[in-house]
Amino acid sequence: MQTTYIATGDSFITRRVPREGYEGFEELKTLIESHDVRFANLEMTFHNEEGFPAAASGGTWAMTDPVMLDDMLRYGFNLFNTANNHSGDFGPLGILATMKHLKERHMPFAGTGASLQEASNACYLETRGERVALIGATSNFDPAAVAGGQGFRMRARPGLNPLRYKTIYHVDRETFEAVNRLAKSLHVNDFMELTIELGYAAALPDNISRFGPYQFVLDTKNYIETVPDPIDEERILGEIREAKRQADVVLFSLHTHEMDGKDFFSIPQFIRTITHKAIDAGANVVIGHGPHMLRGVEVYNGGVIFHSLGNFVFQTETIAAQPYDAFMKMRLSQETRVGEYMDNRSKGGTVGYPAMPDIWQAFAAGWTMQDGKIQDVKLYPLELGMHASRAQRGWPRLSYSTATLEKIRALSAKLNTEVLIEDGIGKVVLA
Repeated sequence: MQTTYIATGDSFITRRVPREGYEGFEELKTLIESHDVRFANLEMTFHNEEGFPAAASGGTWAMTDPVMLDDMLRYGFNLFNTANNHSGDFGPLGILATMKHLKERHMPFAGTGASLQEASNACYLETRGERVALIGATSNFDPAAVAGGQGFRMRARPGLNPLRYKTIYHVDRETFEAVNRLAKSLHVNDFMELTIELGYAAALPDNISRFGPYQFVLDTKNYIETVPDPIDEERILGEIREAKRQADVVLFSLHTHEMDGKDFFSIPQFIRTITHKAIDAGANVVIGHGPHMLRGVEVYNGGVIFHSLGNFVFQTETIAAQPYDAFMKMRLSQETRVGEYMDNRSKGGTVGYPAMPDIWQAFAAGWTMQDGKIQDVKLYPLELGMHASRAQRGWPRLSYSTATLEKIRALSAKLNTEVLIEDGIGKVVLA
């Protein structure tokens, strides 16, 4: 029996879907509901201030009324990720409240939990043809949002499932010596050096230098290496292996904002590493989201990696409220209204997300599974109304845009994957 799947990217929803829908809503809803398994990333916390604003946010403190979950269900979604850079915007209580509202609506989700063990666990969706597992993780987060494990003497901390990574700067001798001179002249490493002198830490090897938290390795040329944290990697891969034992199909949802340099469309080395290892461990599909931009599709070892689907619903500017910290950070009066705050942040819509065309182009990915194999991968381009008013911007519609598909094709070609375009829909070549 065939089972059909569709996945979408980031849903930052702050407005109710009109009772009668909106232009393009029914067409999109029909497409989504024509699939058996229907995935969305919930890039919000859903509660009525049951949590407190955290000291740091994912950019905008993301909280919306739990009734917005009913609107996500109106699109037809039935499987959800909750691990992303906004999960901890309202602390552990916000995470628990969001979980409560999801569970009340029988919405299966992965990526957050009352403990690290729970946040790491797969959730399962039963379909007529297959049992589907979903594991959710994020590489972009405030450290305070990470879930804590259940210990023998102390209870766990609610939070998200993290994928940490290490950045290592490989440098030639000239740069290596320049780093050492600068660190010495500015006394950047004094505390670390004192710790070594007192015997509380081992001395660094001759080919390793530090500049505060940054590690430099003497090499023949300058380049940056990023590697997944081995503890997080093994926990995530272990859950994928377990899910493979317990389900017919395994999906791995990965939220990431990292890039190479300032290139939004690039894929860091550690992401390529973990996504390949996820497929090798038994995941059939990796669903990537987070950068709010398109990234390429990659066929690898019998699986498919969607490195970023872009946005689905994107309504950051019409959020209902922001905490004291948001206004203080922007040096604005606490009397400032949210709309004024957004005007200030985007300089009247001339900078940032409102002025970036690529933010408002995305795609939904559909595919079929039969006998454990992926078939018929289709890419449905979306547009989110960049040029609409703030009050209307951010609703998704099918666009059938050849320009969007051409961008996906070019990005995928860099990953040795071919995308064909026909009648406003992309098709991934699997062979």
